[in-house]
Amino acid sequence: MRAYVVLDVFTAVPLQGNPVAVFTDAAGLSDEIMQRAARELNLSETVFLLDDGEGGAPDGDVDARARIFTPAVELPFAGHPVLGTAFVVGAWTGADEVRLRTGAGVVPIALRRRGGEIVFGEMSQPIPSWEPFDRAADVLAALGVKRAALPVEVYDNGPRHVMVTVEDPEIVAGLHPDLGALRELGAVGVSCFAMTGERGVATRMFAPGLGVAEDPATGSAAGPLALHLARHGRIGFEEWIEIRQGVEIGRPSILLAVAEGSPSAVARVAVGGCAVVVASGEYRLD
Repeated sequence: MRAYVVLDVFTAVPLQGNPVAVFTDAAGLSDEIMQRAARELNLSETVFLLDDGEGGAPDGDVDARARIFTPAVELPFAGHPVLGTAFVVGAWTGADEVRLRTGAGVVPIALRRRGGEIVFGEMSQPIPSWEPFDRAADVLAALGVKRAALPVEVYDNGPRHVMVTVEDPEIVAGLHPDLGALRELGAVGVSCFAMTGERGVATRMFAPGLGVAEDPATGSAAGPLALHLARHGRIGFEEWIEIRQGVEIGRPSILLAVAEGSPSAVARVAVGGCAVVVASGEYRLD
């Protein structure tokens, strides 16, 4: 029996946000068992924690190694699993920072506490690369969107995220995408979003190629989204934005994100939010 915790992430309210399961001791589990467990739980991601002695620590001290699985594939990095896992590890250690080794490198998460309880976390994400997406017309057709307000580009910070900007939040709310056509794009997430004010964004993210039809809150896409808007002059670098996601599927979420530096020299991409434990128990995996 393996102990696990379930958290709702990017919310402080149970049964909202994006749920993640964290198995707190995955020593000895095979890749196959981890993938099958993630498929059985059928959350957008499941995390398996390992003592970092199995992965080495050549670039500094870390608290644990996190392996992240969707129902279909393993991801090198994902936002809400990393943030939720940091809440779990931070509760063990009592520290104000947690460092997790992921497939995309070490991710530091700064934790804020109130009365000893963790209430907020801010992760410094891997800085993404980006390029024009060569199937932009296919993406727009699958979303049912006539045109994008900014170039359609794909960002890579471990997972790959296609950014589609529209001018009206009502377009985002009214999306009825062709999930089969999006699945044919492969292992990418597609974020379609619109500004709702100077610092507000409404977004939806679809990733059927990763086994996730629609995600309630996508931390790994939030950083690239902020960078995309800053690179194209819709917001300033160093300006935090508030991203609202998941409303249309009954899981409202709030993500804060910022890109620091300049278009030619991105210094930091960070995403923050809350999380709340909603379940714990044991699961028979081996």
